[in-house]
Amino acid sequence: MMSAIIGERSFFELFSIPISWHIDRDLIETRYKQLQKQFHPDRFVTNVDAEKRLAAQTAAFINDAYATLISPLKRAQYLLKLQGIEIDDENQTTSDIEFLTQQIALREELAEIEQLEAPFEALSDLENRLDKQYEELQVDFKESFTAGNYDEAMNSVVKMQFFVKLQLQVELLDDKLIG
Repeated sequence: MMSAIIGERSFFELFSIPISWHIDRDLIETRYKQLQKQFHPDRFVTNVDAEKRLAAQTAAFINDAYATLISPLKRAQYLLKLQGIEIDDENQTTSDIEFLTQQIALREELAEIEQLEAPFEALSDLENRLDKQYEELQVDFKESFTAGNYDEAMNSVVKMQFFVKLQLQVELLDDKLIG
């Protein structure tokens, strides 16, 4: 039974949802809790070692599937992977000069926030702008992917990666300022 969970099933199949950019977060949350309860390794502590290992692998697969489907970036990468398109997180970049220039400007703005008189306000403003642009990239991905334009969808994912890294830097600076 557990081996069927981590076999050739897609994350979408595991959660009994259609393969699509759009997801029902509440349904995924509910299904995740059901799967966690059903396949939690603690339920198999009295079983033989092979079954314990399989339970741990199944739980890890369920957790990975959940994290992938909930995250817009990971979900986009996974949808492309299902189409046979792998994205190298570290080495993939965009040739969009305007976008890259914008990223440099945003990083410079972030670096200067600590020295401002009102760093929290500036950081909040930057975070709001980043969130808006990230949402726009998600729309771009959805439209490209749905239309079968996988090159453009991949370009959107690469840009989304830039924003996720920048959002992480914003969170780190926020923690530092609160310090």
